[in-house]
Amino acid sequence: MTTSTRITRATGLWTLIGLVLLTINLRAAITGISPVLGDLQDTFGLSGVEVSVLTTLPVLCLGIFASVAPMVARRLGAEVAIAGSLFMITAGILLRIVPSSVALFAGTVLAGAGIAMGNVLMPAVIKRHFSDRVGSLTGMAMMLMAASGAIAAGLAVPLDNAGGWRVALAVWAVPSLIAALAWGPLALRSRTERKATAETAAAPLKTEGGSLLRSPLAWAVAVFMGMASLMFYVLMSWLPEIMQDHGFAAAEAGMMVSVMMIIGIPLGFLVPVVAARMRDQRVMILGVAASMAIGLVGMLIAPEAGWLWVSVLGLATGSAFPLAYTLLSLRSPSPLVAARLSGMAQTGGYLLAGFGPLAVGVLHSVTGGWEVSIRLLLVLVVPETIFGLLAARPGFVRPDTTHAEGHLEHLIEPKDFTPASNSAAAAVPEPANAR
Repeated sequence: MTTSTRITRATGLWTLIGLVLLTINLRAAITGISPVLGDLQDTFGLSGVEVSVLTTLPVLCLGIFASVAPMVARRLGAEVAIAGSLFMITAGILLRIVPSSVALFAGTVLAGAGIAMGNVLMPAVIKRHFSDRVGSLTGMAMMLMAASGAIAAGLAVPLDNAGGWRVALAVWAVPSLIAALAWGPLALRSRTERKATAETAAAPLKTEGGSLLRSPLAWAVAVFMGMASLMFYVLMSWLPEIMQDHGFAAAEAGMMVSVMMIIGIPLGFLVPVVAARMRDQRVMILGVAASMAIGLVGMLIAPEAGWLWVSVLGLATGSAFPLAYTLLSLRSPSPLVAARLSGMAQTGGYLLAGFGPLAVGVLHSVTGGWEVSIRLLLVLVVPETIFGLLAARPGFVRPDTTHAEGHLEHLIEPKDFTPASNSAAAAVPEPANAR
């Protein structure tokens, strides 16, 4: 074995370790805050609207900073940007424990921005360093993200009881700092080896002669992804409060959120595999819609059976999000279109999802209960189903012209820094009928 081979293998192993450390820090800072919202509200005297804004900020950051990450990676390199994003997460987590409501909100924005950038750039690293294992490593990343989010939600109340809400929030600065330090050598190495081909930027929604914004199918996929994200983040943010108001203890209510996310871990693998083997995924859309409707109706008419409804909602949310990501690939005739569609869907979808927790929180403050909010979610199942059915029909998104693809196709290479939105295409192998 030559020295260069050993160096290459060592770098690959170190990058894989860095990838694992990155993924376990892309949900914990978000999911770990909702179970301790009551303590935060009491400590800082937050109003119901302010609490709603606090729960909405991380999701809005996922949409807003998703469009910034590729530009940062193009200028500095993906590894440098990821190391920076992890330091941002660490700083944001620590800023949130400062005894100031301004610091609480500012830290949430900073951590959310770091998570958004890491989330967006993760598939670029997989594509560049592990182009022959894109599917398996993307699946691993999704599992680790879901698992870390579930663990953070489940441990929040026990950590709060043991040391207070500051301990419950600050503990997640440790793994993010370790991850940031691990990415340091990779960032330094990439700065010395960057080539002109690393100047890849995210393909814009509008290019010289074509636009996905004029494609009804692209909008169907984007809206379905947005609705799936909205449902998940509303339940993740408010389910502990809802269940506590229905008589469940705080620790048990926090564990319900954890269980809901744990159910989604195996579904993150199973749903893409099944969907990719089907020409028409509308039956899966109907299954998601039915599960969501049953869970929400159950919470309205028999909230005492909370664990049953949480399990059903876990099936719905755990299937909807992987299915939405799968459709990004299945409805795209080429990797470039998948990247552009994914960029459109992720940015718009997360921004749409960001208003969900805020709207539900405001409704709760106005009505003094959760019934109206749950009914609103039940109504939103209808457009989620309609756009999901449109997105799941066989067919491909077609830009107005192929001139833009020909102009930009050279930007997408296995060893380039790919657009962050290419994660959907990377996550699921293209089916035979998409050739």
